[in-house]
Amino acid sequence: MPNVDSLRTAIDTALATRKAHILGDILVEDENYWSIRAIPVFRHETLLYVVLEVEDTTEEHMKQAELEERLSTNETFRILVDTVKDYAIFMLNPKGNVATWNAGAQLLKGYTKEDIVGRHFSNFYGLEDRLADKPGKELVIALRDGRVEDEGWRYRKDGSRFWANVIITPVYRGDTLIGFSKVTRDLTERRAAEARLLSAYEESAKLKSEFLANMSHEIRTPMHGMLSALTLLIDTGLDTEQLELAHIIEESGGVLLQVINDILDYSKLASSCFSISSDVISVPDIISSVARSYQATLRPGTRLEVDLDPRLPSSANGDPLRYRQIVQNLVSNATKFTENGHHLTEVTDSGIGVPLNAVGSLFTPFTQFDNSATKRYQGTGLGLSICKSLAELMDGSIGFRPNPAGYGSIFWFSTKLKKLKKLEQLDELETKLQPTAVSSTPLPSTNIKLAATGKRLLLAEDNHINQKVMLRMLKGLGFEHVDTALDGVQAVALARKKLTNYDLILMDINMPHLDGVGATVEIRNAGLQIPIIAMTANALKGQAESYLAKGMDDYIAKPVDRQLLLKTLLKWIQCTISS
Repeated sequence: MPNVDSLRTAIDTALATRKAHILGDILVEDENYWSIRAIPVFRHETLLYVVLEVEDTTEEHMKQAELEERLSTNETFRILVDTVKDYAIFMLNPKGNVATWNAGAQLLKGYTKEDIVGRHFSNFYGLEDRLADKPGKELVIALRDGRVEDEGWRYRKDGSRFWANVIITPVYRGDTLIGFSKVTRDLTERRAAEARLLSAYEESAKLKSEFLANMSHEIRTPMHGMLSALTLLIDTGLDTEQLELAHIIEESGGVLLQVINDILDYSKLASSCFSISSDVISVPDIISSVARSYQATLRPGTRLEVDLDPRLPSSANGDPLRYRQIVQNLVSNATKFTENGHHLTEVTDSGIGVPLNAVGSLFTPFTQFDNSATKRYQGTGLGLSICKSLAELMDGSIGFRPNPAGYGSIFWFSTKLKKLKKLEQLDELETKLQPTAVSSTPLPSTNIKLAATGKRLLLAEDNHINQKVMLRMLKGLGFEHVDTALDGVQAVALARKKLTNYDLILMDINMPHLDGVGATVEIRNAGLQIPIIAMTANALKGQAESYLAKGMDDYIAKPVDRQLLLKTLLKWIQCTISS
């Protein structure tokens, strides 16, 4: 019940005014609200009685309080939206016309409220977006998905543009669409910062590529002289002790060259400039070739066995060079880490194994599990990372599991190969596989010496040591008539002077005055079609292709492998003979 004070107040007021008086929102126990209506009844001037009406108004009170709170919240929100200056926040009607406008929208877009209210929001879009009905499509998506977010160029009243982030959300009252809320942020500065960052990254990548190219050239050039001279030294009939020392130098040089190749391959893979070719591939032949090449490197008590599934197709379509690279890397690791026992091609080994806590980082670049001062195994820690990237480029995968024998490891990889479309491609197999499986057995010397008889070569090489070594190597292959040039200018002059007398030109790339590419262009412009072989320490991806595009016919990387040089010379001299 209402308290006595409330009743007295209602009665006193009614008597004083001689009218009915209502006293509402009287709080009683349990958060209930009542109202009191006091009605005085007079006859002439005499009060007869007072009628009191008491009503429970709790429900009405709650509704009113909620309405007042909502109005207060809406007003607060309206004030907030109107005063925010960092965002353009406004409403569109269901047709997309601007219904409200805040201070942020005016600052960002340059329109006053009088300028823009009632006009379609497509006014903020460029001509191309309007022709494609991008504004209309955004409203459709917002209705379908509940919101739409977009980034793109928007235009101010003065025609200037800014990069905007826009969020459009439909607004409903009950089930009725009453319009769309639209929030726009200016991200022009962020976009400019991202562009600067991207530009800096691209410049950094370019500098890294140039650094690697220079590093490769500077290391390979002296290595070419050293290893080529070593090859000639081994041919001079050394005694047993001297031959052993020479082979130690040769092996160390091979390890250094592999380190360089691993770093370059990783750089090419990391910068996504590595490509996979599509060619005829024989998996059995590649695996057998790799096994043969590693037989001589096995430690005493270790054997290398190959178990090929008879169901393997003799030929398929894939990248034979990269497939061989993965197999070779896994077999190399297996033979390196296996001191005794056996391993099977999957590749399974009985070597040192992989610690359980290291399995997660097994294919991470530069990861080596023996980094101690007493480390016994050579390498860069890039081999497995390169294998992983190559396998994935060939639509495959690579993995590891412990050897069930209790010691050692099993590494496996898969690639996706295509079936050969024509049986005629089988006939190409022998030729196609040659670049991926260079035999360690020297070609018959009689073949090259017969082909070299009477042939004239031009050797363009600016490094005196490399020039001297190459002259002796060519002489050993039967080429008695070799002219030399110390730069591209001399090479062009000699080529023009001799006209068609040269049967082949070995052209270094990095030379003073005029480089090998420039010399090749001038020789071709002179109408000379002599076979020109690029012979260079530049070994990054894409360089060989660029040399061929400039008019060169083939490419040999330094340090020059004598067997590869022999094959290349024989190939182009025979082409010259047949033409």
